[in-house]
Amino acid sequence: MYNYSDFDEAFVRTRAAQFRAQVERRLDGSLTEDEFRPLRLMNGVYLQLHAYMLRVAIPYGTLRADQMRQLAHIAETYDKGYGHFTTRQNIQFNWPKLTDIPDIIDALADVQMHAIQTSGNTIRNVTTDAFAGAAADEVADPRPVAELIRQWSTDHAEFQFLPRKFKIAITGSAEDRAVIRAHDVGLELVKRGDEIGFKVLVGGGLGRTPMLAPVIREFLPKADLLPYLEAIVSTYNLMGRRDNKYKARIKITVFENGLDTFRAAVEEEFARIRPAFSGVDQEVLVGIEAQFAPPAFKNTPVEFYEKSLEVDPLFKTWAKQNLAAHKVENHAIVTVSIKEHGATPGDASADQMRLLADLADRYGYGELRISHEQNVVLPHVAKADLPAIHAELLRAGLATANVGLISDIIACPGMDYCALATARAIPVAQEIATHFKALGLEEEIGGIKIKISGCINACGHHHVGHIGILGLDRAGVENYQITLGGDAGPLAAIGERAGPGFAYDEVVPAIERILRAYLAIRAGREETFIETFRRLGPAPFKEALYGEARDAA
Repeated sequence: MYNYSDFDEAFVRTRAAQFRAQVERRLDGSLTEDEFRPLRLMNGVYLQLHAYMLRVAIPYGTLRADQMRQLAHIAETYDKGYGHFTTRQNIQFNWPKLTDIPDIIDALADVQMHAIQTSGNTIRNVTTDAFAGAAADEVADPRPVAELIRQWSTDHAEFQFLPRKFKIAITGSAEDRAVIRAHDVGLELVKRGDEIGFKVLVGGGLGRTPMLAPVIREFLPKADLLPYLEAIVSTYNLMGRRDNKYKARIKITVFENGLDTFRAAVEEEFARIRPAFSGVDQEVLVGIEAQFAPPAFKNTPVEFYEKSLEVDPLFKTWAKQNLAAHKVENHAIVTVSIKEHGATPGDASADQMRLLADLADRYGYGELRISHEQNVVLPHVAKADLPAIHAELLRAGLATANVGLISDIIACPGMDYCALATARAIPVAQEIATHFKALGLEEEIGGIKIKISGCINACGHHHVGHIGILGLDRAGVENYQITLGGDAGPLAAIGERAGPGFAYDEVVPAIERILRAYLAIRAGREETFIETFRRLGPAPFKEALYGEARDAA
């Protein structure tokens, strides 16, 4: 894992001191709120419905155990005892006092963390596959490259005031657990012969105009990554619209100018600036890669793990649902669901954070990941230790075996917190989870991705949910649109709107009608919802949604 250099340490401490002075000036009236706003946003501080919110960067979703403990300390000392993990692998504290935020930022700096560029029209936190460096199917660990991009983009003089915010995601696997096609720039590590490089995508994004990113380069040599990224962002900075914030994202720039025109401008800029890099970025990358060397994996037998699968049905169910294949045969990747049925998706208490940090230290080589699906991952765990981990999670209420099932829902904060939200999202997610548990249908339905957003900005990624739910305001009343057939993986797709929306109390019955129709028409238990949708299209699901509703009326 990456540890700060002397430069990183000095930079973060300087920014913390600057922000402390800015807060003091706001509090004594030297700065108006309008003057303070761009300064606080540069440091991840938002003004939400009820309080300030601080968004803390977790670069590429990777945390050390001591960093997780510090987040727990901050939650207890300065918030209401919990934090909220986001779809950008960050953490948000929803209730800090402005007077306390400088102390929080100092506490973050004590463990090599910060909140820089978690807001504003700049390059945001670079996200990756939460299984990076551990997954059996990856070409290479994408985190060293993500760290290189973080260093290049942080406080980049040219890119602090882009037309709009800018998001980059990178995956080391064709399976794409990082949703790269829904980003401004998506990068996939690929191999051409013996050479590792990147497939580069540009112009994706969700929100009010959802688009999937097309490929701008099928293969980009590894050494050319930073100059090519600089060429993309520079071109966007010049061509992007600034007259209308709803048309300012790079997806609109690419769409309005055409991919070929945009590509030609990028390639021209790339040719111009490439010589200036002269390999120094690759020297930096070599040093970064050395810090991401895998741990010294335990050479422990797997017999106890295999025996536990035979004799403990709870452990067997959890292992089936929450474990993924590791590149080392006697290890596994553990996804800890923090979505017990009825819990708020993404919320973790200080006690839960401390337990996860302790488990990481004892069994996981001191490392944790935050997934974009709002769960916590222990990327490296010896199979021999899995029964012990499960037992501890069970005692703490964190052994819910629902990863990838209907209750493993992505949801934005919605109107419970967000000033932009037009409808509730959290209660909808909670009711869906508890409803299908009560029906006993969760395992029968099997793998499915439900994603919920409380407004058109789509922070809940509803466009790429197998079933997406978008809450809107219709003349002062919450109304929920349902989309079908979206996907965030290698077969990425934007969901199709099913038809008219539903009132708040009609959403859960509507989802039940969709899923009962799926159970009736699937081609056997192994066919997932999204596979059935691809085979039959939306018609049977629309009939279930609206035909039955008409009959009932």
